[in-house]
Amino acid sequence: MFLRQAAAPVAAAAFSRMSRGEPTRSKMGIATTSYMTVRRYRDTLEFLEHCNSLGAAGIQAQINGDLPRLRARAEQLGMYIEAFIGLPRNGDADAFEKSVQNAQAVGALCVRANAGGRRYEDFSTLDEFDAFKTRSLGAIKAAVPIAEKYRVPLAIENHKDWTLEDLVPILKGYSSEYLGACLDFGNSISLCEDYMQVAEQLVPYAVTTHVKDMGVAPYEDGFLLSELPLGEGFLDLQRMFTLVRQHRPKTNLNLEMITRDPLKVPCFTDRYWATFPNRSPLVLARTMRLVEKRKTELPRITQLSHEEQLAVEARNVVKCMDWSRGNV
Repeated sequence: MFLRQAAAPVAAAAFSRMSRGEPTRSKMGIATTSYMTVRRYRDTLEFLEHCNSLGAAGIQAQINGDLPRLRARAEQLGMYIEAFIGLPRNGDADAFEKSVQNAQAVGALCVRANAGGRRYEDFSTLDEFDAFKTRSLGAIKAAVPIAEKYRVPLAIENHKDWTLEDLVPILKGYSSEYLGACLDFGNSISLCEDYMQVAEQLVPYAVTTHVKDMGVAPYEDGFLLSELPLGEGFLDLQRMFTLVRQHRPKTNLNLEMITRDPLKVPCFTDRYWATFPNRSPLVLARTMRLVEKRKTELPRITQLSHEEQLAVEARNVVKCMDWSRGNV
């Protein structure tokens, strides 16, 4: 209902923008994590206004501030809202429920959450990962009835923590229209997974997305991984867009252009493999062939001043939005 109501304001807003010489509305939204390194937007309404100035279709953000005003402004602009939230912790679902209530209050189409951080950095033994998995499964079990109660779909991201082998059975096990995935286009490369295979298997569950392009390069303990402006990396973005449209045509595409130094993926170390006791060596071989084939010089920003970092981060998002108008 919200998307249908938003269609007319989007068209009117786009015409108004063109008449003023401003960017036309893209079909892609922006996640606040596109500004997680330097700018770090905290106020949802401020972030909405900024993304509107870039011609974004919507936002994915933490929800705060004057909620009725935020909803009214999004509807006036014809922009959608999706929410960032945290899963229940330590058996206490009150904060999660409040976040879902806030999301519902602003007309959010879904709430996105992740179970953990980077598997290969957070856990050094299989027992540690198994304990995390038990906690996370408990958190999801507590979260799903709340999502169903408020009719706000919960999207669990493939966030450098779950492999396909972990995440798909969870989604299948619930068979709930209010539990799905936030399909991140590039995260699973860090777990030595084939990014296209991840997309193909997760897209039937995709409630929302994180769109990004990726670059890789070798280093002594494995490989480096970086987000790059859309069209500058090696991901087959058009094929991934097609998968989303075919399987989940109402699912939004949200930019997550993280500007930072390359992430180190130490896949030549014992610790990296501690939580993957049964994986085939072919997984590593396939990944390193990809790295060798696609290796490129990756950008770094820590040597720059704060003002220069701000400028690079802002420029990267603008480049992605400009690219999206002709490619999404």
